[in-house]
Amino acid sequence: MTLDAPKVSSPLAPAAQEKLARTLADSNDVTVFVDGTAHRLDDDAREVVVDLLLRLSRGDAVSVASVADLLTTSQAAELAGISHTFLRNLTDRGEIAVQYRGSHRRIRSQDIMTWLAAQKLAAPATEA
Repeated sequence: MTLDAPKVSSPLAPAAQEKLARTLADSNDVTVFVDGTAHRLDDDAREVVVDLLLRLSRGDAVSVASVADLLTTSQAAELAGISHTFLRNLTDRGEIAVQYRGSHRRIRSQDIMTWLAAQKLAAPATEA
C-alpha cells in the first residue's frame, strides 16, 4: 500500500482560532460538504475531525497522515503511543495479533486500533 506524504498545516490566525473554538463549543455535530453535497461521518471519523478542529482552534499546527494496513512494529508502537519493546511483549503474549514477513513482524492497523479501544474501555474500571 502506498501512503501519501503527511500534510502539515500552519497554525490558524488568532481570530480564526477564536471563531472555531466558539463554534465547536456550541455544537459537536460535524457535517462535511463536498461539492455542495453533505456527508455525515461515522462516529470514528467524526471524532478524528473534531479532534483536528479542536487542535487548530488551540493554535496548534496539525499533521495528517494515512495509516497503512500492515505496520512495522515501530509504526504500530508509534500509532499506539507505546514503546517498541512493550508492543513486542504484547505480540509475544498474543494480546495483539502479529503476522511475520520472513523474520519481520507486521501488525494490522485495525488490530492496533482495536487494542487501543479496549484500553480506553478498561481504563475507567482500573481507575476506580
